[in-house]
Amino acid sequence: MLRDRAGDESAAAGDEPRLIDHLIELRARLLRASAGLLLAFLALVPFAAELYGWLARPLLGNLPAGGQLIANDPAGGFFVPMKLAFFAALIVTVPWLLYQAWAFVAPGLYRREKRLALPLLVSSVALFYIGCAFAYFMVLPTVFGFLAKFTPDVVAMMPDIGKYLDFVLVIFLAFGASFELPVALVILVLLGWVTPQQLKEARGYAIVGVFVLAAIITPPDVISQLMLAIPMCLLYELGIHAARWLVPGAGDPGRESADEAQDG
Repeated sequence: MLRDRAGDESAAAGDEPRLIDHLIELRARLLRASAGLLLAFLALVPFAAELYGWLARPLLGNLPAGGQLIANDPAGGFFVPMKLAFFAALIVTVPWLLYQAWAFVAPGLYRREKRLALPLLVSSVALFYIGCAFAYFMVLPTVFGFLAKFTPDVVAMMPDIGKYLDFVLVIFLAFGASFELPVALVILVLLGWVTPQQLKEARGYAIVGVFVLAAIITPPDVISQLMLAIPMCLLYELGIHAARWLVPGAGDPGRESADEAQDG
């Protein structure tokens, strides 16, 4: 009894320094992530006005001659570009932030988990950037052109700069997150919750769900809904093929039995 108790006390004493080491490492990673975000924000602050001008191009290109944005808030001309600079810094530093998270959790992962997690992280970042680029170069000009055509001539379009920024950020977030669909499907297959065959059989329900989701998170026009729903349907198919490639034999009872026998 005394020997067991002494062993438990020594094990607890050994676990405590390990927990402290993990907390110190977590604090260091958070500080590095925050420092990277702060440096990016400070670097973008001098160009905040230019950034907003670049962001406003899809709208300004569809306004009548002489059309412009307005600031209803007296301080909006200062705080709105600063807000944009912060979100731009956040988007730019996403790879650095994810690297810090990866460096913290990677030592506790198995070799197979590391082999699969790194491509998923890279793919998720790339797909998010592709979704934002698609929203800026394709969706926003099309949506604003569609809305401008149906605006009566007696109505002067002079959007508020704050509301325009909020609208564009929601579009970026919606398309960036929606383009993560293949990564989400691969993770579900890796967790064993679904199989590629089940995803294939549920394709019809998925398409209906995609169109319903697109109708909810996009502006109330058919053009933007289609421009989100159609890529998501294609990404759904991409997720099925990616899951089959990254998880060979997923959902195959014979393959699973052979793997279990090999592990045994």
